[in-house]
Amino acid sequence: MQLKNYTKEFKYNWQLAAPVMLGMLGHTFVSFIDNIMVGQLGTAQLAAVSLGNSFLFIGMSLGIGFSTAITPLIAEADTSKNFTGGKSIVKHGLVLCTILGVLLALMILLAKPLIHHMEQPKEVVVLALPYLDVVALSLIPLVIFQGFKQFGDGMSMTKYPMYATLLANVINVFLNYLLIFGKFGFPEFGIVGAAYGTLIARVFMVWYIWYLLKRKEKSKMFLDDIKLFVLNHHMLKKIINLGLPSAMQMFFEVAIFTSAIWLSGLLGKNDQAANQIALNLGSMTFMVAMGLSVAAMVRVGNQKGLKSYLELRRIAHSIFLFGTLLAVGFATLFFVFHTQLPKLYLDTDDVLNATDNLTVISIASKLLLVAAVFQISDSIQVLVLGALRGLQDVKIPMVLVFISYWVVGFPVSWFLGKPEQYGSTGIWLGLLAGLTTAAILLYIRFNYLTKRLILSNNQ
Repeated sequence: MQLKNYTKEFKYNWQLAAPVMLGMLGHTFVSFIDNIMVGQLGTAQLAAVSLGNSFLFIGMSLGIGFSTAITPLIAEADTSKNFTGGKSIVKHGLVLCTILGVLLALMILLAKPLIHHMEQPKEVVVLALPYLDVVALSLIPLVIFQGFKQFGDGMSMTKYPMYATLLANVINVFLNYLLIFGKFGFPEFGIVGAAYGTLIARVFMVWYIWYLLKRKEKSKMFLDDIKLFVLNHHMLKKIINLGLPSAMQMFFEVAIFTSAIWLSGLLGKNDQAANQIALNLGSMTFMVAMGLSVAAMVRVGNQKGLKSYLELRRIAHSIFLFGTLLAVGFATLFFVFHTQLPKLYLDTDDVLNATDNLTVISIASKLLLVAAVFQISDSIQVLVLGALRGLQDVKIPMVLVFISYWVVGFPVSWFLGKPEQYGSTGIWLGLLAGLTTAAILLYIRFNYLTKRLILSNNQ
């Protein structure tokens, strides 16, 4: 098949994915701004935010992963004109997301004492604990927002979640400025101010996306007259069966990056701060692949609803190609600017902390070289995972993801990340090994499933 049969899809794929990318980049950009602001306070504060967020990321992975079940179900219902089924999916999805958000916040608060037994730098632990108390509560509005967002994505209304995210992010940055540094008469909370900013912005984000979707004719009818306490056991089971493996997929991936934070903490606060810088930069480019992954999920879900499997495969491959080309571009940027990008996060004119800052910049520069390489495998694995979710295939991919990250990736990080081996760079080589394995195994799965669907459809 000619290349143009794939490239002709680029424009539409971009139009569908761009709002999702911008919304997700908005989340990460706020983290970027948070890290820059907190970095001005010192490397210990930056490491503390990294340590506190490592707990939050685990909860986020489960909540966001679970909510992705809503998107392919809504996409299929929308294409097949099943309004009754679609409305039921929205209601049950929102109820489950609310319950899950509360449970995850409680889980993190109850797990907080574990931080004392993780052999992390003591000055970092002291700073991280009060930050975690506040930021854990922000999981509740975040997971509820994800329920609304996945509904909007499934309806191909991707720009409305983007609007809510971007506006909330502006509020977050403004509140951070006021509350971290104590500007305009506000108390100076330090890194806890960043946690308050995040919590307030996420509450606003839920209200605003609800307001936007209630005003649009296409989505309003799905949200009108919802009887939240009249639940259907079959629909609850359907969403849980699809959402739980998706949550575990994301958990396995996020958990290995979280383990990198903890392993780097064993090396010291400077390694942990450097890990946070490289992780934040890598997360920003990863959000572009995540946006395309949602496009893959929606478009594959649409074609599944139409039972058009040849088109499904062609469209999916066009998204894989587009995402890989973008990943190569980001990899090039990381290679070229690997010594300059870490300097954005720290005050290089700070004489008092000059030694620590220069050490962090040196370590982060090396990590960005590894991050440049895994841009490609990271993008491929999340794109294929999105397509598999569109096929509503989640259980086998969950197993493949576990094998990739915890049978292959983590042991490499553990062994090569020791001080006598490669330190922080070794930890990230383990991440590279896990991501590359995931990309290969998930694509084999997608290739097998789509060929089987085409074959069965032709018989």
